[in-house]
Amino acid sequence: MSTDLFQLAAEFERDSIWLADWPLCQLRLQNDANYPWFILIPKRAGMVEIIDLTDHDRALLWHESAMLSRFLKTEFQAKKLNIAALGNMVPQLHLHHIVRYEHDSAWPAPVWGKLPAKAYSEDQLEQIKQKLRLLPYSHDGSVLN
Repeated sequence: MSTDLFQLAAEFERDSIWLADWPLCQLRLQNDANYPWFILIPKRAGMVEIIDLTDHDRALLWHESAMLSRFLKTEFQAKKLNIAALGNMVPQLHLHHIVRYEHDSAWPAPVWGKLPAKAYSEDQLEQIKQKLRLLPYSHDGSVLN
């Protein structure tokens, strides 16, 4: 599928913050400072399920997810990572990566609907963006050396 037809769902535009465009996915941050909550959205039109991706794109999704997961586990010192492709509310294919701590307000339950979303401050956003500079992809998806 061509990325030319890719359109981001309105819910992601409204509730999350663009961080980077990687080779397959757009990396976004859920605008909820209660939890470090990242979303990978494959830039392919009409995708609903992971099985809708081509074999190549599915492998790339897992590669980008693993890279993000390793980064989150290390940089955010996660007790647990919750990774899910639910799509019940927003059918556009996306993969949540939520950093969990034993002391977070929802632990050990799911984070959905536990607390009202708390928007990130500019300082908090800048700290996250600084951490993201440690990843091997730049903001435009090119591989950094």
